[in-house]
Amino acid sequence: RPGGKEAPAVAAQPTGSTKSFQTLLISTEDNITTIRLNRPEKKNAITAEMYNELIEALDLAGKDDSVITAITGSGDYYCSGNDLNNFTKSPEGGVEKMAKDAGQLLRRYVKAYIDFPKPLIGVINGPAVGVSVTLLGLFDVVYATERATFHTPFSQLGQSPEGCSSYLFPKMMGAAKASEMLLFNKKLTAAQACEVGLVTEVFPESSFQSEVWTRLKAYAKLPRNLIRAVEKEKLYAINDAEVERLVERWLSDECMQAIMSFFQAKSKL
Repeated sequence: RPGGKEAPAVAAQPTGSTKSFQTLLISTEDNITTIRLNRPEKKNAITAEMYNELIEALDLAGKDDSVITAITGSGDYYCSGNDLNNFTKSPEGGVEKMAKDAGQLLRRYVKAYIDFPKPLIGVINGPAVGVSVTLLGLFDVVYATERATFHTPFSQLGQSPEGCSSYLFPKMMGAAKASEMLLFNKKLTAAQACEVGLVTEVFPESSFQSEVWTRLKAYAKLPRNLIRAVEKEKLYAINDAEVERLVERWLSDECMQAIMSFFQAKSKL
């Protein structure tokens, strides 16, 4: 399995996390904890297991001795969003229970970012889709390779945005630009994402890794003040409202049909 061979080395590092995960690689070095999404063969699509592991990894990173935490992806993609296979399993308690459970998991997941007590840095090593994009408003700094793209195709899938993006995106980039992304599925290049304030800085692909990690090592020595701490209660309320709306969307015929169409199109490729 790609990346599988690296896992023991990460676990064996004396400064690394002692906990090993199935879908993530965690390491701590130079006061930086790195959480690496590690399903490269699936473009780091997020399963329910990965959501749970990310919640746990963020909790551990928040409590460890590191000063900052970086999130990045293995392979060519940062993250391709939800693994749509999450929606195709036949749940025991029926579709309503599945939607409710998925909503509770998503609420906990977004809350883990809102509550994160240290600076959170996004290291966007390739294309980012869906929830991996909407969450970026909760990061303190976002660095991207020039190869990265940012796409939130919610209306194509009969869904609605999450990650507090319905509040943070208009605040960050203005209502019109936020609507282009969240309602009209506009895919942004790294340069465009930087222009609207979603990305802090874009780096050439050839020097991306070395430049970013040099920058992070310098950050790990600076005093910190977290932006999201100021608006915590507001963000909790936004998260609750977004999840409630999404659960409704998941139960709609429109969403079910859009997901079925996605799989039918995929099977013809």
